[in-house]
Formats: sequence, C-alpha cells, structure tokens
Amino acid sequence: MEEKVREWIENFILEYSRSTGVNLWREPLVGFADSSDNAFEKLRTVVSEHHLIPEDALSGARSVIVYFIPFRREVVESNVKGKHASRLWATAYIKTNRLISEINRYVARKLEVYGYESLVLPPTHNFDEQRLVSDWSHKHVAYIAGLGTFGHHTMLITAEGCCGRLGSLITRAEFEPGETIKEEYCLYKRGSECLACVRRCRFQALMADGFNRKRCYEVCLENDRFYSDLPLTDVCGKCACGVPCSFGVPCDSR
Repeated sequence: MEEKVREWIENFILEYSRSTGVNLWREPLVGFADSSDNAFEKLRTVVSEHHLIPEDALSGARSVIVYFIPFRREVVESNVKGKHASRLWATAYIKTNRLISEINRYVARKLEVYGYESLVLPPTHNFDEQRLVSDWSHKHVAYIAGLGTFGHHTMLITAEGCCGRLGSLITRAEFEPGETIKEEYCLYKRGSECLACVRRCRFQALMADGFNRKRCYEVCLENDRFYSDLPLTDVCGKCACGVPCSFGVPCDSR
C-alpha cells in the first residue's frame, strides 16, 4: 500500500504539470509516520505546546503521510542573486501550495475508496502570527517519518535537498513507518565550518549562533509587498539556495 500511495502522488504531480503546463518540480519523496509515535508528543515541547497530535486531530488515526516536492534546478538558481526572492521562486511557492492542497484531497479520496478516513491539512499559514510557530509542522513530521534532518538554516535537508515544499495528511490507514535518520545531513552539524546558509542571509535573520524568527518573517512580508501583484508570497528562501544542501545531501570534503 505504501508504494501505491507513492505512485498516486508521483502520477498526480506529472498529470498536474501536463494539464496546467506548469513544470516546476522534480520527483517527490514520500514517507510515513506511525500516529502513535511518542515523537509527536515531544513536538509540544520542541515546536508548540498546542501542536496537534494525530489521534487528537482524527479519532482512530493510524498513520501520517508526508511528502517533499523538490523544486527544479532553475527555480532554485533563480533565487540565488538579488535582495528579494525571485519572481519564479515566489510563483513556485504559490503554485506548489495549490498543488499540495489538491494532492491531499486526491489522496484522501483514494483512501476513502479503501474505507479509510483522512484529515487533509493546509500546506501553509497554519501558524500563530505572534509567536511564529505552527500547530502542525510539516517539516517536523517529515523528520519523524525519516525524510531528512534539520540544517542550521532550520530547513529540512532531504535526499533531494532542502529547496521545495512539504505536505502531509493524517489517515486511519496503517502504513509501515519510516525510521528517523540518525546521521546529520547538515555539514555544519557534522563538524564542518560550512555555514554557507548564514552567508547567504544578508538580513541578519540567520546567524552562526542562532535564528531570529521575527526578522526572518519581516523579510518574508517585505517580499510579499514587493510582489503586490501576486497572491500572498511571504517567502524568501535565500538561505536554502546556492548552498551545498540545495539539491541533496552534501558530501563532507574535510
């Protein structure tokens, strides 16, 4: 059944690209987490005291399906230069959020045919705008499912890099859960002096000794104002573009 879900998501993206003429994405990564995993309870300490527990969100929940949709190289490379996020990066953000919403509804309908109810979760903007923390963190769920590990830039680094978008849904269907990755994918966390992501952030939001969440969000809102002709584009992504982990797990060259 796990492979079937992967095929549903992969084929949906291919068909979506074909029918809309939008070609922004590479092949997705799909993972599964056990909804009873104690790691979800820990997110109420790590992320937010109000973070959802799968069983609380959907009675009888057995699994969480989570997937990463990596951007194509040209999307990422377009966002390397300049103060503002590139128009292509901003557009990819908007279109990928729409895609994720449609994927979630599609997978939920497919699982319903097999008799399993699912809870569809929004791709973004499910966070407290004062505290700037989410009550459902896709990247932490993806970490639990074994899709990657966190970089110094706080993004999830997967086998396909960190440039892309994450989606997830809770379901009563049972899947074989992935194992949390033990090794660090981030060069800096491995002991390297990398910190390329810090050098890429010109806004003093990401530093060697920490991350200023409020400053980062201010920059994202500035990009939204810059692209006033587009729907909400509170994005930046400079720290993730043009760095060793943009497209995959970086090799340690020490």
